[in-house]
Amino acid sequence: MTSLEPPVVRDQVRGDALPVADATVYAGWFSCLADPTRVRLLHQVATSPAGIHIGQIAEALGIGQPTVSHHVRKLTDAGFVTVHKEGTATLVTVNPHRCTELPHTADAVMGILTPQPPCPDDLPRDVTVRAMTDADWEPVRAIYAARGISYPTVVAADAPDRDALDRQWLPGHRWVAEARGRIVGWAALTPVSGHEFYRDVADSCVMVADELEGRGIGTALLRRQVMAAEDAGLRALQTTVFPEDRVGISLHHAAGFRTVGIRERSGRSEGRWRDAVLLERRSPLN
Repeated sequence: MTSLEPPVVRDQVRGDALPVADATVYAGWFSCLADPTRVRLLHQVATSPAGIHIGQIAEALGIGQPTVSHHVRKLTDAGFVTVHKEGTATLVTVNPHRCTELPHTADAVMGILTPQPPCPDDLPRDVTVRAMTDADWEPVRAIYAARGISYPTVVAADAPDRDALDRQWLPGHRWVAEARGRIVGWAALTPVSGHEFYRDVADSCVMVADELEGRGIGTALLRRQVMAAEDAGLRALQTTVFPEDRVGISLHHAAGFRTVGIRERSGRSEGRWRDAVLLERRSPLN
């Protein structure tokens, strides 16, 4: 059984306020980073994976060690860095947990993670999600070709042929949404790598016919995909979304994905370089 709660759909207009407790924490982090010298110092530490000594920071930034120590204390109090002694020297290392929390903070403040109401039970009665069959390839490829340019992992005007997709997609993790005898969306998982280290990690793709977005079809597909992935023992799913696709980001957050970061200039689409938001969902069962 899966522990995934029902995904939720974000309203176009929300009146919910950010909780005071959360806003207080976030404001403390932003306040800590309001000093340019402190931001430069944090960058210096973050780009030194093995850690960096106070004296080295002072030399790199061209400031005195007392000033460095002052800013390091502020960053330590806010949880951005940790310090420990190496003999008489102080080694400063970045806190990786805070690094991964920062994207969540920005999403929360910008409204993507605002508390949301439960997904309504009155989803279109004519829409069902089921396992994909051989008869579904043609309509699935048609949606792929029509929508592919909108997805960072696809960015193609034409869908690959059936054999290519059949080799690419994981068996048992291919789903379609059907309405009145018509395929209106699909979801599939692809291994992120053939390396043994990534054997339990898959890349998620969900596509809905353009004219039917906003009806909860994507939510239903993603929910089925995540539940099946958990039941199959996959430990992580990942996906990439264009930064301007706030609906897509919100949809994935509601299904338990977290923002990992931004892949800058990760690929070319329509003749220009595009950034992509990397999202990941870790299974609580693994």
